[in-house]
Amino acid sequence: MSRAAGESVREPALRQRAARTRPRQGGARRSGGAPGEPRRVAYLYVAPALIVFACFMAVPLLHAIWLSFFEWDGLSVGTWVGLGNYSAVLTDPELRAPFVHSLVLIIFFSMLPIVLGMTLAAVMSRAKLRGSGFMRTAIFLPQVVAMVVVAIAWRDIYAPEGSINDALSAVGLGSLTHAWLGEPAFALVAVGLVGTWVGTGLCMVLFLAGLSKVPRELYEAATLDGAGPVRQFLAVGLPALRGELAVAMTLTLVAALRTFDLVYVMSEGGPGRATRVPSFEVYRWSMEAGKVGYGVTIALMLTAVILLLTIVINRVAEGDRS
Repeated sequence: MSRAAGESVREPALRQRAARTRPRQGGARRSGGAPGEPRRVAYLYVAPALIVFACFMAVPLLHAIWLSFFEWDGLSVGTWVGLGNYSAVLTDPELRAPFVHSLVLIIFFSMLPIVLGMTLAAVMSRAKLRGSGFMRTAIFLPQVVAMVVVAIAWRDIYAPEGSINDALSAVGLGSLTHAWLGEPAFALVAVGLVGTWVGTGLCMVLFLAGLSKVPRELYEAATLDGAGPVRQFLAVGLPALRGELAVAMTLTLVAALRTFDLVYVMSEGGPGRATRVPSFEVYRWSMEAGKVGYGVTIALMLTAVILLLTIVINRVAEGDRS
């Protein structure tokens, strides 16, 4: 058989094989897209999560936005006020103090826990301490306790006849005793310190997880270069914690800005207005004053602030990684 005849025989077989291996038109992926199933199939996989999100997050949020355009007491028919609630919230001088109090709580709920958690994580990851497992559990324990229980316990500790004043009196420092939650100068700081106690364990666990990924060889190389423990952490450990630091900042900032249970149980916003925060104002205006539209507007503006800060933190973290 000649060479031309052999090629003519093989040509139909090659065409059939190519037809079988050619992807179907309906399943062909877009040029430059990711391999795998068509994009419409991916939406079927995420549809259950999207439905749950729409029912429990998106729809209530849209309803809250709708309520913010009304003056409504929660029972009778509301009155349309448009952007009047937003204008009132932005110009209300009584709401400036609660937002300033939130900025103060950021120091105790976010900055101090991050510093303390990072310090504890650096020590525990490098030093072999007896009972370190128990210490980690004890420090993280406040995270698994209901915040209302934490607030009740610390309210009793801060009481005039509580543990703190008893301890000060026992060591001869009775002159330093105070009604910690009853004096405007100490009430907000007292609430903030509880937030520090609660948040330190979470930050410590996050940073311990980040430091566990650092190879020991890097620390050994830094030791050979003459770097001390602090220098080793700054040069080797800290750069590895960028992702965990972004997560810790996000979680603690959100906790600082939306804290309500601690304030409500420990001080009820008092004494006077010393511990009022935006989330407490949402409750006070909506439930006590009967101005649901106004309270919802405060909640929406607080949500916008939290969302903005979260976006900024994530953008900064992504910029550092790149």
